[in-house]
Amino acid sequence: MATKENKEEKPRETTVEFLASLAGVLVTGLFIITFILQAFEIPSASMENTLLIGDHVFVNRVQFAPASHWIQPIVPYTQIHHGDIVVFLSPAESDLYVVKRIIGVPGDRIHLRDGVVYRNGQKLDEPYVLNTGFNPYDPYRDNFPNVPPSDYSNVTSEWKLIMPQHIDNADLVVPPDSYFAMGDHRDVSYDSRYWGFIPKDNVIGRPMFIYWSFQTPPDQYLQKSMGDRVGFLGHVVLHFFDMTRWKRTFKVVR
Repeated sequence: MATKENKEEKPRETTVEFLASLAGVLVTGLFIITFILQAFEIPSASMENTLLIGDHVFVNRVQFAPASHWIQPIVPYTQIHHGDIVVFLSPAESDLYVVKRIIGVPGDRIHLRDGVVYRNGQKLDEPYVLNTGFNPYDPYRDNFPNVPPSDYSNVTSEWKLIMPQHIDNADLVVPPDSYFAMGDHRDVSYDSRYWGFIPKDNVIGRPMFIYWSFQTPPDQYLQKSMGDRVGFLGHVVLHFFDMTRWKRTFKVVR
């Protein structure tokens, strides 16, 4: 029985059409990476157990950005709220990206009592906080801002000068266009208690989800020489499958 050949053969894509399609994909990907998403690696333990050292996350760069009319219909802009996790440029080191949780927004009154955070007079319920007892009791850290910083509390010299100007009736008052942030691992977090407020313009965006997580040494981010980086890259290649935390893949950051 003869087969029917009445079906039209699909035209083959020409080389020019293929290159045009590829260019479109690359341009779209470049646009997303440049203006909407940014890859970020968690370097320290300050956000454990919410974020672990070696978690790689995609950061939404536009959610907290000033609204633009041309993209507003497709990108939902929001204000920064209590409890939001944000990536920002450190006020202490202008070339360092940091991730913390927002505790205070403009106008909030903040103080800690024996390590417990109070905002506007109310004790916060913080189920995400990790206290391991790794560091002994620190009067400045745990009763902020009522205990003056000592020479051993790692407080920046600029914050020592500025902080008293924002203390009112034993509370630290967050000024306009600024935020007070802390890490979830309170015993080790180097945060707003030590370097002050986050200027609104320093905020880069919000981590969306973990796209890859790899078991990484705590001091790896300090290894900046080419030899150290190449050595760790080789380590990743050799142990990609057995040291990747597969259960954290695509985990939403909250």
